[in-house]
Amino acid sequence: METLRVAVLGPGGVGGLLAALLARDGHAVSCLARPGTAQHLDRAGLAVRSDRYGELTATVRGVERLDGPVDVLLVTTKATALDAALDRVPADVLGNAVVVPLLNGVEHLALLRERYPAASVVAGTIRVFASRPGPGVIRHEGQLAAVQLAPGAERLAAALDAAGVDVTVRPDEAGLLWDKLCFLAPMALLTTRTRQPLGAVREGHGEELTAVITEVAAVARAEGAASDPAATRDFAWSLPDGMRSSMERDAAEGNPTELEPIGGAVLRAADRHGVDVPVTRSIVEELRKRLG
Repeated sequence: METLRVAVLGPGGVGGLLAALLARDGHAVSCLARPGTAQHLDRAGLAVRSDRYGELTATVRGVERLDGPVDVLLVTTKATALDAALDRVPADVLGNAVVVPLLNGVEHLALLRERYPAASVVAGTIRVFASRPGPGVIRHEGQLAAVQLAPGAERLAAALDAAGVDVTVRPDEAGLLWDKLCFLAPMALLTTRTRQPLGAVREGHGEELTAVITEVAAVARAEGAASDPAATRDFAWSLPDGMRSSMERDAAEGNPTELEPIGGAVLRAADRHGVDVPVTRSIVEELRKRLG
């Protein structure tokens, strides 16, 4: 098996889980984080408790800034923290590495390609429910751990597959990004608006949830993605009742939310293409006023 040098920018729930799985499989993993977190990770590693992978501890290198060449940079910060986090990755040190952002939304690729012109920025998405209860501690709920990657990240795809992640490489960048947003935006917007988990949203606001799924799918089609709102609805109704979105959790805790990268991105794309999204627009505008 080929050993990769992997840097993970943002070792929270998503980044920490992937970092731990790759490190456990023998890859050289560095986690880029704030000083306190970096020191903790360098000393104690990552501790994962997962419904799918069990309990594991993985040794990683914790550093504040990228200080040497890597094969792959995984960008797994919150979209709200992306600009500040990228200061940890100097372009001259990163060089021609493969950069794979696993962020919510669709608007970050242009920013990364402008900032790292020598690198190969490859679109990617992940579906997983993982959180970071504390520094170096990762909780992975359920069995879902699915990554989709555009062409150009085949070495990373092979490494993740060997580490136990469900991986698909697909040729359509727009479809890859919008497929996730078609599910994520409706779920995040409705759980945040109602302050309820997914089961309560389905039971009390099912028609609204279905309407937003349909509207986002229409925007995705205008963007060149072959979206399937019926399949998205089936997936949304297959998940556990207690499922919460990270946006709802952030709003409840008073943290910055990803309303603009998720809901705002849908509205901006809808406006570009002249797609009418009245239900989605109403919810986003209500949340803009509420969340500030």
